[in-house]
Amino acid sequence: METDELTRLATLYYVDGLTQEDLSRTFSISRAKVGRLLKRAQEEGIVEIRVRHHPRDTSELEQQLVTRFRLERAIVSINHKDQDKQRELLAGLVASHLDRILSDGMIVAVGMGRNISSISQHAISSTRRSCQFVCAIGGAYRGGEAMNADHICRRLAARFGGESETLYAPALVVDPQARAALLQNDTVKQTLDHARRAQLALIGIGDINEDSNMVRMGWFTPEEIVAVRQLGAVGDMMGYDFIDLTGQPARTPFADRVIGLSFEDLVRIPNVIAVASEITKTTAVLGALRTGAINTLATTEAIAQSVLSLDEATRPRQGAGVTGISAS
Repeated sequence: METDELTRLATLYYVDGLTQEDLSRTFSISRAKVGRLLKRAQEEGIVEIRVRHHPRDTSELEQQLVTRFRLERAIVSINHKDQDKQRELLAGLVASHLDRILSDGMIVAVGMGRNISSISQHAISSTRRSCQFVCAIGGAYRGGEAMNADHICRRLAARFGGESETLYAPALVVDPQARAALLQNDTVKQTLDHARRAQLALIGIGDINEDSNMVRMGWFTPEEIVAVRQLGAVGDMMGYDFIDLTGQPARTPFADRVIGLSFEDLVRIPNVIAVASEITKTTAVLGALRTGAINTLATTEAIAQSVLSLDEATRPRQGAGVTGISAS
């Protein structure tokens, strides 16, 4: 069955309410084949099914996060035992939020990572806009589309409307001298300057462990990640801005090897939406929230509850410093 006919069949079932028996008669095929075709429509992305939780399920947690960390908004998804499904649940909520707030002429700086990529895959909109989605970090061939901001930008532009702008530079270079030279390149400089003028940034929060995306991509070795933890880092923002539990920058040997927006750039963007769905990122999320750079946090019930508890346990009291907690 061709795509157009498959789309018509799926529309009749999911939108017009015809039964599988009706479709069997209409298309002169068996009910079993109708079922297989409906499944195929989902697999090919013609049909996307979402289950939306009732806002009261997470509204209290969202309000606690907003109040505690002075956020403009918190988006919290219900828990799911399957990590891939958990990521998809949260991505659907963020995609719906973007559909409500994006407008013509808006510039969106886009990071990378599985959570950000999942948002682009789950974005559905009936409203076409003239937004500009700009890569906020260079490209990486390892890790697939999820680790490439260019792929994510292109998909967001296709789903919401508008154009995408590629940052023609690698995400990671071998030394600070190579980075400095690339940052002076007119093409690279123009795109980064464009990203700095964004009204909204969409970034991921990363954790520091030997199985992190940065290790899988070959950016850093497990030994280097251990060394970063020993320097006090608990996570990263957008892939490379390492932070400690207090929200302060954790100075590491990798800070001058990445081509992309800096922490200082993010602070100047009016609405930074940070996304994290993996429970291993609890300390990273807390550190990121304490930077003051995040305006909107999108996360899960489990992470939200853990972050609030950890913040209570490590909050400075009567002038005392923040109690350190090992990220290992």
